[in-house]
Amino acid sequence: MFTGIVSDIGTIESLDQRGDLRVKIKCGYDMSSVDMGASIACSGICLTVVDKGDDWFAVDVSGETLSCTATGQFTAGRRINLERALKVGDELGGHIVTGHVDGVGEVVSSKIAGDSREVIIRVSKELAPFIAAKGSITVDGVSLTVNAVSDDEEGALFTLNIIPHTAQVTTLGELQSGRAVNLEIDILARYLARMEKVRSLVGR
Repeated sequence: MFTGIVSDIGTIESLDQRGDLRVKIKCGYDMSSVDMGASIACSGICLTVVDKGDDWFAVDVSGETLSCTATGQFTAGRRINLERALKVGDELGGHIVTGHVDGVGEVVSSKIAGDSREVIIRVSKELAPFIAAKGSITVDGVSLTVNAVSDDEEGALFTLNIIPHTAQVTTLGELQSGRAVNLEIDILARYLARMEKVRSLVGR
């Protein structure tokens, strides 16, 4: 379990295609405090530490994970948002995040708006019903509030405001038009949708 509050930005050092993709990530964590088998969210994807050194850790990424996350996510030299798993008693500064990506969005525009950056992201018809104005969304592992949503025939566009602090301590300041991003919808929306589906089936 995570909160969507990024605690470090890692850099992918190397990739090794085995049965799964072994990814080595350089980071600023005190790795002596990170156990083998620990969960770390890597740009919103919950992955397991399978090897580590003084300033790096490695994870194995399955073909299934690669198929449902942003294209180009795992590329040597790419910076990624990192968050260690939530501990009991930690401050819940963002919202409840599972690290299970629900879909991929595409940045339509990213422009300066005052001191902040306004980002508009397109989502598919499948994800559109789960995104609401003033609701929570996780973008590449970062907990954010949706400013506005507009629906169209292809799905929906939603708008985010990236404040200077968020742009500085995450990779969201690097977002440009055409970039694919990992999205996790609010867990409450996920369960409400499931309840509504079951209720409609029972009512038949």
